[in-house]
Amino acid sequence: MARAFADKGRSLALCARRADRLDALADELRPTAAQVATAALDVTDTAAVPTVFRALHDELGGLDRVVVNAGLGKGAPLGTGRADANIETITTNLIGALAQIEAAMEIFRAQEHGHLVLISSMSAVRGLPKAQAAYSASKAGLSALGEGLQAELASSPITVSVILPGYIQTDINAGVKTALMTSQAKGVAALVSAIEREPARAVVPTWPWIGIDAALRHLPASLARRLV
Repeated sequence: MARAFADKGRSLALCARRADRLDALADELRPTAAQVATAALDVTDTAAVPTVFRALHDELGGLDRVVVNAGLGKGAPLGTGRADANIETITTNLIGALAQIEAAMEIFRAQEHGHLVLISSMSAVRGLPKAQAAYSASKAGLSALGEGLQAELASSPITVSVILPGYIQTDINAGVKTALMTSQAKGVAALVSAIEREPARAVVPTWPWIGIDAALRHLPASLARRLV
């Protein structure tokens, strides 16, 4: 997504844990992006998040859009001795996301505009079993935070989008074997297109996930279980 937005000539603030990879990416993007600022950040260090966001805001002269995208896919069936994996996923995907939302919203409220993008998941639509239970819950919580903000900010110049991707070829899906997997190129194009529209809610890519989304939301539990 950073490459796609750079190609549009945008100014970018990039955060991740590995500064070396961030710096390499920034060097790649500077010929096309208007500006590129980077900061090493682990979103589970919740005290650091607002400090980093404010520094990036100051370096770029503002932040018009914040994409909350950090996530883990670790997990195990509940009660099987791997509470550590489930807690780590909840901590990154929900607590870390909340820290980013708090920091972004503080900036947006002060400047009286902004676009908050929450990268949730199709896993948020209905609770998933076994090793996916904690991941599903973390993304459902993220979606709920977005929906709550949408209700609060309905008449404000601050926009909140909840994006629900299906399977896209990224590191988090390494090893997942499914006919529903979308290539990284197509997935990125769909994500960027959805984000640019600034919708309240978007399923990405639209096909086949729009049908799966409807089925998960409306089918009786006895039938929905067959899909998960």
